[in-house]
Amino acid sequence: MTLSASGTLAPSSYIVDPQAAVKVLANVRSIRGMARQEYGKVYGALAPFYYDIERSRSHADPILFRTYRDPEQQAQMLAQLKVFAKSDYAQGWHQREEKLDTMTGIFENAVLREFEQGYAEKDFDGRMKRFASVLVTLNGGAACLDSFIHNHPLMLDKERLGDPSDCLQGDEVTLKPSHEFFKGLATELNNEAAIIDRVFPPTVDVLQTFLERVADDVIAEYLTTLFDQAHDVSIEAYLKTVAGIFDQALQLAVSLHPTKASKPDFQQEAIRIITRCFEPHVDLYLQEELDYFKRKSAAEVDAWEKRLLEEELTTETRFMANVNRKAVKQDFLSSFKKVVMMPVNVLPTMGGSGSSKSSANRNSTLDPTSRSGTPIPGDGTLTPRMDAPTTELAAKAAIMNSRLEGIRSLFSIEVALNLTHMAKASLERAARFVQLGGQSGEEAKEQSEQIFIHLVQILGNRHMKLGFDKAVSHLADYKPREVADHSQEGVAPLVAFLELVNVGDLIQQMVEVFYLQELVAANLTDRDDFLSLAAKEKKRFEAQLDESVAAGLNKGIDVLMDEVEYLCGTTQDPTDFNPPTGPNGVVEMSDIGPSQTALKIVEVVSSHTSMLIGSTDKNVLDVFNQEVGVRLFTALCKHLKRQRISVDGAIKLISDMNAYNTYIVSLRNKPLIQYFAALRELSQIYLIDAKQAKEIATIIADTDRYHGIFRAEEVYEFAERRADWYQIKSAVEKQMYGVGCWVM
Repeated sequence: MTLSASGTLAPSSYIVDPQAAVKVLANVRSIRGMARQEYGKVYGALAPFYYDIERSRSHADPILFRTYRDPEQQAQMLAQLKVFAKSDYAQGWHQREEKLDTMTGIFENAVLREFEQGYAEKDFDGRMKRFASVLVTLNGGAACLDSFIHNHPLMLDKERLGDPSDCLQGDEVTLKPSHEFFKGLATELNNEAAIIDRVFPPTVDVLQTFLERVADDVIAEYLTTLFDQAHDVSIEAYLKTVAGIFDQALQLAVSLHPTKASKPDFQQEAIRIITRCFEPHVDLYLQEELDYFKRKSAAEVDAWEKRLLEEELTTETRFMANVNRKAVKQDFLSSFKKVVMMPVNVLPTMGGSGSSKSSANRNSTLDPTSRSGTPIPGDGTLTPRMDAPTTELAAKAAIMNSRLEGIRSLFSIEVALNLTHMAKASLERAARFVQLGGQSGEEAKEQSEQIFIHLVQILGNRHMKLGFDKAVSHLADYKPREVADHSQEGVAPLVAFLELVNVGDLIQQMVEVFYLQELVAANLTDRDDFLSLAAKEKKRFEAQLDESVAAGLNKGIDVLMDEVEYLCGTTQDPTDFNPPTGPNGVVEMSDIGPSQTALKIVEVVSSHTSMLIGSTDKNVLDVFNQEVGVRLFTALCKHLKRQRISVDGAIKLISDMNAYNTYIVSLRNKPLIQYFAALRELSQIYLIDAKQAKEIATIIADTDRYHGIFRAEEVYEFAERRADWYQIKSAVEKQMYGVGCWVM
């Protein structure tokens, strides 16, 4: 059954009980094959009112308003007629639908006026509740909802909760006024939630719509004004304001009470709606946050480098105070070369009594037990006070010593700690905005990684690498033969460098902890993601640190071996391995243990290798120990070829070799063990009596004894250092090469 174009069907023949007509659509049943009959019931109930509205000339003419006097029923019938009109495909349907919309609009306006009058009178439980229900029944209540929000005091008087300018106090920004603003807003919204429950039916979620309008018209406007003003004050104030306001906005969201019509995820929706106000500001904020951290971190490192430079200049000025300035300018390079080439016995007398004071002070400064942290330039610990040298040469020597002592302060735990604190503050502020989700959330996550990346770069490239490079340069200036005092423990610049390595290792551990706690634990990055920029930069930082340490250790090995050669050349008594014969014809030997030279060398080398344990990578440590061992082996071989060794002195030589071997075994480095085992075997050739020349020749030729380390020709060269060599030379050569052969 369809509607006729002319409406010739008599509507009165289809009129049913008016009360039944109110719920006719709700009572429609879905039965297979019975659609026509069901539609006929609907048509009979609604068509008379539908056509009557078409013929009406004014809002008082329709029989609908005379049949139903209750606004609720009138709204229900008009809503049903709106649905019924969708089945009208007959000619003139457009005019009929327009007429229905006009009558519905007139009715809606009349009800809305009643609703607004109730709103003005705060008649929440009376007129407002009744007519809100009518409007919801009519078309969902959009008109009354819009009127309710538009006429709310929050929308009409936005400034009454607070003025953004109240947060500005001169050149500072305080967030107490903004806290009061959000607190007042939360109170208003929660009070409004209670009113909404009293006024609107539980089928309409009014609070979410109301909250969206408040966010767009009140909160967003407040934020924009406040952020612009804070940005004009200072970047630091702006950054702290944005982060602080974001926290306050989140507190507002979680403090809101849902209504009966609110969805189960109301809390999440409230957070989403309120945090959405920050999206227009996120790009600028994140860029300013990164730029601010870059400037602050660079300024921190610049200040440290400036303090170091000032300390160095102050030291040079003090040392050169009593030196003729003209001579300094004319002969700077030549005088420095004289310092480098000066014999060791000159330096102790350079500064007179001041030199001894310098040595004493330097000893106390380099004592490992006296240091508890990174020295700070300018605090007086880097350069001990001493009497100013009176000669240019002494001044240059003092400057060089001061630079070597200052190696340990070339970078600082304090600076690294300050940088990580800055990064932590910036990162924690930026990471808040990951909660925004979507593109803004991803940008916040990426910018958080960029903050960490810059932290690692300025620590690695600016602070630590330059410090290591300078330390290596200072190590290259160290010449043990120009050092006046060797009584202190360890090689002073190498001890300082190894302490620098310990500081570097501590900083690396700080970076690792920062990465795990601030990025990984906060889900800002995935440590297993090989494409993560933060993870890549951290690995690059660690590799660069290892390279710098390796370069320094390589130079440190040179310094250590220079010290070993110096000890060999200056402390080894010729009588250690060739004791003299006493008046009674008996060889005088005080003891048969290792010589003082061997003990000193083992002490110096072992003290330096042990300082690296736990502070460097195991692979780096193994390579360092192996290189030290090989270089020590080479130095001992050279030293051995400069000695005269008697049969009686061989006992002390063997003791020395045993001492070296014991130390090498303690390193647990297998490739080194064979080298020093070969040295032990080599020392046996000095213990054999001259009468056993054939046995000596046999031992020289037996290369298996030396594990392939020494060739027979090399062992022969060592054998030449026997004190009685010229007595046994012919017999040994005869046994080795035959009669009449000569070694060329």
